[in-house]
Amino acid sequence: MKQDENIGLPGWKRALDVAAILMALPLLLPLVIGIGILIRLVSTGPVLFKQERVGYRGSRFMCLKFRTMFCGAETRTHEGHLQQLMDDNVPMTKMDDKGDARIIPFGRLLRASGLDELPQLINVLKGEMSLVGPRPCMAYEAAKYLPWQLERFNAVPGLTGLWQVNGKNRTTFTRMIQLDIEYARTKSLFLDLKIIFKTVPALLAQLRDTRQQKKSALAPSAAGASIPLRVANR
Repeated sequence: MKQDENIGLPGWKRALDVAAILMALPLLLPLVIGIGILIRLVSTGPVLFKQERVGYRGSRFMCLKFRTMFCGAETRTHEGHLQQLMDDNVPMTKMDDKGDARIIPFGRLLRASGLDELPQLINVLKGEMSLVGPRPCMAYEAAKYLPWQLERFNAVPGLTGLWQVNGKNRTTFTRMIQLDIEYARTKSLFLDLKIIFKTVPALLAQLRDTRQQKKSALAPSAAGASIPLRVANR
């Protein structure tokens, strides 16, 4: 199929992206405004966060997100966490799961639900991203890729993708790369539609996992707090 030479998007993919955003805009606009107001109420600083990411065939672009961390939060911790996930090839749990003091109030909910990525619809309209594709990685991550892993860049990055609806944080880094490469080789209109329709159930499952992890983290504290009560009642 004919593709835009600059962004690598098939004509059907570009049409799907624009049409879907325009149809969803009446529902998304109030949500976006509400999230923006919430962020301003619970923290100081800009509503949006910009970060350079690696896109189609290694091109760079500024990826937009709602800011979910306090301004000035350090990033080296995340880089170390990602390196460990790549080296150990264990399930790609987020640092949020263990508690992260850098995250603003309600920030964890925004991240777990994927709502923090809504501003990336602007990246989609600009042609830097698509609704469906591999997640856009950071430059320091791309620099660590093995030669065979670079094939994932043969697809334009997306808000959701084959990896996101097939386990996401339950899978390993290697499995993520394999799913991204599979998508890059087999992308089609039918596959994109299938992934889009599976995204909401996948996000609900992710929210459920986040809630269960939070309960598990609180359980030891609750148990410890009950010990003095038992002693006092003797």
